[in-house]
Amino acid sequence: MIVVIDYGLGNPASVRNMLRKAGHSAEVTSDPGVIRSASRLILPGVGAFDHGMANLAERGLIDVLNEAVRQRGTPILGICLGLQLMSRKSEEGVLPGLGWLAADTVRFRFPADAGERVPHMGWNSVTPAAETFLSREMLPDARFYFVHSYSVRCDDPADVALTTHYGGPVVAAAVRGNVAGTQFHPEKSHKFGLALLHAFVQWNGRSA
Repeated sequence: MIVVIDYGLGNPASVRNMLRKAGHSAEVTSDPGVIRSASRLILPGVGAFDHGMANLAERGLIDVLNEAVRQRGTPILGICLGLQLMSRKSEEGVLPGLGWLAADTVRFRFPADAGERVPHMGWNSVTPAAETFLSREMLPDARFYFVHSYSVRCDDPADVALTTHYGGPVVAAAVRGNVAGTQFHPEKSHKFGLALLHAFVQWNGRSA
């Protein structure tokens, strides 16, 4: 069973609907028992880092997710804020993250005369940085929809799966073990997002 985690941020129903278009059923829930029984987990999200971590804590989901992801190895996909919550911490807040990735979340910083604006918003192409399920199933000329002011910075370059360019290289996706995350929104990325979500459902939960 695929479970899209509802913790009060973002629009998990949009992710569920996109999965359905890709031919997969999914349940949106914050029920710990249902989350424990999931074969695949998706952690979506839009908003502030501390708000996301506080909402997970208030719903009693942090221990449940650690059990599923760290102890049982359930494959999980974080989307946008969901990816950032998988890091250790964020410059946006003071609460610790889930710490599933050896990474920190940092704010975009550009010179005053730079052409880039914050947030980074719009469609961007991505480049594979490593061979993962994300790159193997990607459609030609794939483009994805981004909207974010922060991005993850991985300690180990081997964890970077996809990059994009916005004033320099930016981590567009990271994969480490059974943990994967995209900074972009596959649920807003039309056929490219459909292919990516289908690839996640087929993924065996291994980095390569």
